[in-house]
Amino acid sequence: MRLNQDYKNEALAALKGNWAPAVVATIILYIMSMVAGGATGLMNPVSYILSSALFGLFWLFTIFVINPLQTGYANSLKTLSQDGDSDIINNMFRIGFGRYLHIVWGTFLTGLFTFLWALLLIVPGIIKSFSYAMTPFILIDNPELTANEAIDRSRAMMRGHKFDLFWLLLSFIGWFILCMLTLGIGFFWLIPYTYTSVAGFYKDVKAEYESRQK
Repeated sequence: MRLNQDYKNEALAALKGNWAPAVVATIILYIMSMVAGGATGLMNPVSYILSSALFGLFWLFTIFVINPLQTGYANSLKTLSQDGDSDIINNMFRIGFGRYLHIVWGTFLTGLFTFLWALLLIVPGIIKSFSYAMTPFILIDNPELTANEAIDRSRAMMRGHKFDLFWLLLSFIGWFILCMLTLGIGFFWLIPYTYTSVAGFYKDVKAEYESRQK
């Protein structure tokens, strides 16, 4: 595995000249995520029944729209980093809604398994979230795999590397604090920077996994 700074430098090199579409894609994802959540909050005072029904609709919206969009977002930045394809916004929708049901089922199972582990204790849930972290990439790179097989492969890839990913994400803490000082606006730049760095991390754990299979 490379140093955290190597992944971050690689991400910055990929994003150079492509910040605008990356930020716009991030804003789109943010708005889509906030619309239903904001609507749920507005309905809460009306009645318990209506707010509960709207929460159910938000949950379905997350499963069938937000999750595929997040998968497309992550993979569009991976495509930028690895292939130099800067059509980030179109790729986000094309990839996320390409093999639609496969992605919906895969992301649903990932979320479900993480939630069930978190019910036991918070720490196991966090650990499992790192085990499953490569699933969105695997679902796209290996469409022949079932959702369960993609999750299992992510677990195999991340064996011995969960702390490496945690450490990579933790290295952004300084930028996170600075973004808070900008009233959150800076996150529209930090999020694609982080995702693109993780895409480089995925490339390495994937290569290591494939070398072990030979």
